[in-house]
Amino acid sequence: MFGARNVIIYQPFFYNQFRRLEINGTMRFERYLDVGGHGLQHVELFPNGRVPHKLGHLYRHHPAEMFLGSSCERELIRDWHVHIDNECDYIPGYCGGLSLGDARDLGALNNGIDLDQYPVLRALLTDLEELLLSGLEFGYQEQEGYVSKCHLCVDIRRHLVAHGDFQELKPEGFYRHLEDGAA
Repeated sequence: MFGARNVIIYQPFFYNQFRRLEINGTMRFERYLDVGGHGLQHVELFPNGRVPHKLGHLYRHHPAEMFLGSSCERELIRDWHVHIDNECDYIPGYCGGLSLGDARDLGALNNGIDLDQYPVLRALLTDLEELLLSGLEFGYQEQEGYVSKCHLCVDIRRHLVAHGDFQELKPEGFYRHLEDGAA
């Protein structure tokens, strides 16, 4: 759907709802709900990245053990969805804060990644338990629960970036701006 001035409206449901509710500008999520906003059933809200830290209260939480034994291989090696952040980090899929390298040098990325140089990536490709063990070595303490394996991963990576030097954990600003609690 195209709106005025050549703007593509990705979610017409929300566009029409915002017009009906006369919502303009930025609004906190809680305020959106207070004024009658609804529609999460109409949107893909993946429990990864910042979502568990901002909207975790919308999900059931599980102990870390539930996610151990699984890897992120499928998410990390797929070639159909990537992001490139403002610092030219090549971000696999929806894994904000995790860089596979410099997107300006795709030739180097095509030659493969030396996992000995990227211990967090190596752990994610193997088993989340390895990432947890790495985090524990750096003083990480488990939360009471996580909404997804991505939530567990981001929480451990946030701790690791503050206590170690991991070149794949970029940009650091991603981790500095994570907040617990509601948006």
